[in-house]
Amino acid sequence: MNKFTKLGLFTLLFATVVFSACKKEYESIESIDDAAIQAYLKKNNLNFDKDPTKGYYFKINTQGTGSKVANQDSVYYTYTFKTLSGQVLQQTSDLMILGTYLGYTDQFRINSQTVNYVFAPVREVLTKLNRGGSATLIMPSHLAFGKNGISALNIGSNENIIVDLVMYSESKRHEIDELEINKFISKNNLTLIKDPSRARYSIITPGTGTDAISLTSTIVANYTVRYLDGTVLQTSTDGSFSSVLSDLYKGWQLILPGKVTAGGKLRLIIPSDLANGKPLDFDIEIVKVTN
Repeated sequence: MNKFTKLGLFTLLFATVVFSACKKEYESIESIDDAAIQAYLKKNNLNFDKDPTKGYYFKINTQGTGSKVANQDSVYYTYTFKTLSGQVLQQTSDLMILGTYLGYTDQFRINSQTVNYVFAPVREVLTKLNRGGSATLIMPSHLAFGKNGISALNIGSNENIIVDLVMYSESKRHEIDELEINKFISKNNLTLIKDPSRARYSIITPGTGTDAISLTSTIVANYTVRYLDGTVLQTSTDGSFSSVLSDLYKGWQLILPGKVTAGGKLRLIIPSDLANGKPLDFDIEIVKVTN
């Protein structure tokens, strides 16, 4: 056997050993994941189905009474990511419900991480639901954050992940707005008037100004605007904000005229089509009106 043949044979044998070792390691990780998930299910007396191809576990908690959805359909849903030990990694709010096409529900950024993670089992389990349904998913680590985990989020190596999923019955943005706003009002025990525009408001004081507000009025206002989950989007409380009303949010244009004057204060919640794409919660004080 010449040296070139020997070299070729050695290379082939080396590659075979390396490939076998890698395959064995991968299968070993799968086995470890599966054993940990099985132990968790047994300890908590839970019955889940196992996907025969990818190996994740899932349980349909509520099938839902709405229609089935396809990848090109818009869905509104919430999720909670947590470890088997119960550590919550990321959780959405039912006051800011996610909306996207079903085909994109496998893409996530966890707690401001710059990496875009793709978790195909999330989309696959949502596909099994009708609108209004809910499910719980357990992703083995090799389908989640892998052997390295994410130290910045205290996600350990080979960490199996539970995902609680809820798909809402609503399929339109205005329907979700109503759901979110109603939940917000109920949680905060608010009493608000509902305008035909679907904006909600409460006049704290109407003001004592003599100039009526119109679309062409220039108003000086103090305000704070928040998302419904309480996150402050913007605030101006030093009397420096001034604008023509017609240049402001559609919700302001519809509610302010005829309801307040200079010195007036109100609470205003406007749906996404009268805001910037999401429902907004305002505290507003009208400082000055110029016509």
